[in-house]
Amino acid sequence: MLKNRRARLERFFNTYDLDAILFSNLLNIRYLCGFSGSEGALLLTRDAAWFLCDSRYTTQASSEVGDAEVRQFAVKLDSIAELLAELKLSRVGFEAAHTTVADFRALSDRLEGVELTPIGAELDEIRSCKDRDEVERLGLVAAIASASLLAVLPLLKPGVGEAEIARELEFEMRRRGAEGRAFDFIVASGERGAMPHGRASAKPIRSGELVTIDFGAVRDGYSSDETVTVALGPPDERSREIYGIVKEAHDRAVASVRPGVGCRELDAVARECIRGYGYGDYFGHGLGHGVGLEIHEKPVISPRGEAMVEEGMVFTIEPGIYIPGFGGVRIEDTLVVTADGCRLLTQVPKELMVL
Repeated sequence: MLKNRRARLERFFNTYDLDAILFSNLLNIRYLCGFSGSEGALLLTRDAAWFLCDSRYTTQASSEVGDAEVRQFAVKLDSIAELLAELKLSRVGFEAAHTTVADFRALSDRLEGVELTPIGAELDEIRSCKDRDEVERLGLVAAIASASLLAVLPLLKPGVGEAEIARELEFEMRRRGAEGRAFDFIVASGERGAMPHGRASAKPIRSGELVTIDFGAVRDGYSSDETVTVALGPPDERSREIYGIVKEAHDRAVASVRPGVGCRELDAVARECIRGYGYGDYFGHGLGHGVGLEIHEKPVISPRGEAMVEEGMVFTIEPGIYIPGFGGVRIEDTLVVTADGCRLLTQVPKELMVL
């Protein structure tokens, strides 16, 4: 499995004419060698691997990193420099997007005859398409989160605070096997629904309000992301209208997902739907984002998205309408791209629920 993931680095070796690539980003390290700790470095050549860590993680690395030589360091940059000299490497790529100027200079000062070659954020794209194991993990954590939300919804009653719902949801996720929450939950009711990132507050939820809940869990390092908007009591006509528009935009975008479609095109499907109903000015964010070891990763599904959809990508579809002084609606699912379309990983029904 890890060998297949590392094969995705071949184009970087060729494009930059590299002898090796040095990784410092812990998410990329976990993806490529399995290490889940908080400190380390990974050096990969085309056919070999070395993982460097301090004494806190030597035992852990020996069990998690199965196909790389584990070396313990006292000073990380010294150990990296010694390894590069030992291997007689001349051109080594590094993660420019995840390396500080100070670390770059300090490592450069320790090296002779080694050219450090910066590779930009495109190196993170190796994680864009998920393998079978990743999809299974993402499906499991999404199921845990969805089931937890459905279990907590009966607690949503007039007078209950937004923060109380958020706390109960996190507790329920942990009871069902999650390691924690993927981000600070959004619970935004009434006029606060106009804030796309309206974190749960002490505000009591009132009868007749729409309530937007954006939530996600973490398990085995992988995250889930899902948003539902529900009505506490019968909603007014305008609320039903806006919900219907967002649902239509969501459904059209999901139906358009397939390999070969541009991420920018997917965004346009939902955006044009909302604009056609006269609410284009109230949908300001992108349609979606990749989900995996990070809650927000590539691909970017927005007007600026340059990637093409590929089989195995996992990303969100989350259109919304946010009207200051009134409130808002967002509907979000996470899906995996299949050979001829997509499959939803999140499981809460998206028809309007009236509680």
